[in-house]
Amino acid sequence: MAWLADRVRGKGRIAAGLLLNLLVSICIVFLNKWIYVHHGFPNMSLTLVHFVVTWLGLYLCQKLNIFAPKSLPPSKLLLLALSFCGFVVFTNLSLQNNTIGTYQLAKAMTTPVIIVIQTLCYKKTFSTKIQLTLIPITLGVILNSYYDVKFNFLGMVFAALGVLVTSLYQVWVGAKQHELQVNSMQLLYYQAPMSSGMLLVAVPFFEPLFGEGGLFSPWSVSALLMVLLSGVIAFMVNLSIYWIIGNTSPVTYNMFGHFKFCITLFGGYVLFKDPLSFNQGLGMLCTLFGILAYTHFKLSEQEGIKSKLVQRP
Repeated sequence: MAWLADRVRGKGRIAAGLLLNLLVSICIVFLNKWIYVHHGFPNMSLTLVHFVVTWLGLYLCQKLNIFAPKSLPPSKLLLLALSFCGFVVFTNLSLQNNTIGTYQLAKAMTTPVIIVIQTLCYKKTFSTKIQLTLIPITLGVILNSYYDVKFNFLGMVFAALGVLVTSLYQVWVGAKQHELQVNSMQLLYYQAPMSSGMLLVAVPFFEPLFGEGGLFSPWSVSALLMVLLSGVIAFMVNLSIYWIIGNTSPVTYNMFGHFKFCITLFGGYVLFKDPLSFNQGLGMLCTLFGILAYTHFKLSEQEGIKSKLVQRP
């Protein structure tokens, strides 16, 4: 009975992590969009704030003995830190230059790219059933695109770069945790300051530091509070992403992300008056069907593997 209790607790922890990620991920999208639309805060500077707050949050967690830091060679984290910068910056630029629907559309295409990367570079195989679940998801995305989402050229470039870098980043996160034998907090504890330093060097080349619209401009109290809140929520998003990928897989995380895709589309309609037609609703249902199918097949495969292990003499 002890193994059953451990199994239930394990599933409960994963469910709690997914729920937390769902709430904070949706919140950060709407909050960042609000900051861009109503306050005009510069994108890369906002990303820098996110990184610094994440770093400080992890430092506080370490001081409270929530986790024990592990010494890691910086050379092993260089590409991961660089991809972290690109992942956040490009997705935020996509959000800033596109509607929430376009932003979510691009994120939904991350899963096929991850499967291609893991298949070609890591020789990982996916069952035919799992691959087929990408069809209704892709059809749902196309349906939304045809009836609602309108790309502008700049937004399309940022969205495409965001998909590519996000896919690489998420694959590398899972690989590095296993390679270096570290948990999510230990890895992010070293990666966050490296990413902050990289972005601090890059910001002056792309955005003003002083004057109107600059990082150190005299922003209103409400704007500063919004930016600080965004940083705290970003810390929770980053931490939950690392935890979920480390305890499940990049594909599982992104399949769950499609559920957030549908909720965020609806929220964009309510908060920012983004159009939501009947055909878009069909697209959302199609995407949800793909998510449910993936979940069913994935759980069935995992149960089959565990059953075979138990039956071995």
